Amino acid sequence: MENRTFYNEILTEHNIRPMHKTKMIEPQKSHRGVNPSCGDDITLELNVSDDGIITDGAFHGDGCAISQASADMMLDLVIGRSVEEALSLKEIFLKMIKDKVTEEELEMLEEAGALQDISHMPSRVKCAVLGWRTLEEMLQK
Repeated sequence: MENRTFYNEILTEHNIRPMHKTKMIEPQKSHRGVNPSCGDDITLELNVSDDGIITDGAFHGDGCAISQASADMMLDLVIGRSVEEALSLKEIFLKMIKDKVTEEELEMLEEAGALQDISHMPSRVKCAVLGWRTLEEMLQK
């Protein structure tokens, strides 16, 4: 029950007061991610320094509470980290969604770990991973 309450609080907070849901003035990178099965549609924007550090990020678009909260939590986690670290965190997030994450890896996800129960909701998995897959597509271009 405690995990469910934590999940609800984190999800609600990132939907009511998302820190990163905005448009950047002149992002260096921009990539659109769409989940056609439910209509989630986001554009992820990033600035990456010459030495490969994600210095700023934002997203905008429409979608369900899970897709929006997941994108916001992802940006909380990756801003200030290297591109390699961000891609590694994406892999850990996907492992968590497949219910194959270790406790140590789960801790590395910080608040995004609150979405662990999504692994038991197959219809919501695509919502939770939309921002993360968009990040991967953008960074691997």
